[in-house]
Amino acid sequence: MAEERSRGILESGAVNVGDAAPDFELPAVTDGVRGQLRLSAYRGEKNVVLAFYPFNWQEASAQQLRSYQAQRPRLLANDAETVAVTVDSIMNTAAWEREIGPIQFPLCSDFWPHGEVSARYGVLRTSGPGAGASERAVFIVGRDGCVVFRKIYGREEVPPPEEVLSLLERLQVAPGVTEDI
Repeated sequence: MAEERSRGILESGAVNVGDAAPDFELPAVTDGVRGQLRLSAYRGEKNVVLAFYPFNWQEASAQQLRSYQAQRPRLLANDAETVAVTVDSIMNTAAWEREIGPIQFPLCSDFWPHGEVSARYGVLRTSGPGAGASERAVFIVGRDGCVVFRKIYGREEVPPPEEVLSLLERLQVAPGVTEDI
């Protein structure tokens, strides 16, 4: 199944556990307010749950982001912030956030140049169904800027928040924990 999911994904930019997370700056909407987000702004301060999702207006995407919003107090208690990334435009993302929100963490638009950040992380689908969208994938970037967790999910699969939360709790106790699934 994992091999099947990896077909059509840009492999050259794959970011793995232990790698430095590629920095980026993208337009974002947070709790209805538009701005810019730079990943490196969290370095030394917080762990980042970097959640790529294929498109806005999908039920699986809404469920995923609402679950992170519901678990936000637990994420913050573990010195972590969620940053979500989609290839949809910032205007589309802002309208969708009003529909499903409020969402109090950044929803970033990887719209222009289309999918550049998704490609750098190795999760941009380049062929087949959903070409041009990112995979549904979660990376955890540690305070030091290195990837400590990476997992790609099915397009309609909703990543269980407990998977991320349990790893974040272990990171609080043992900062060197890493997982590649």
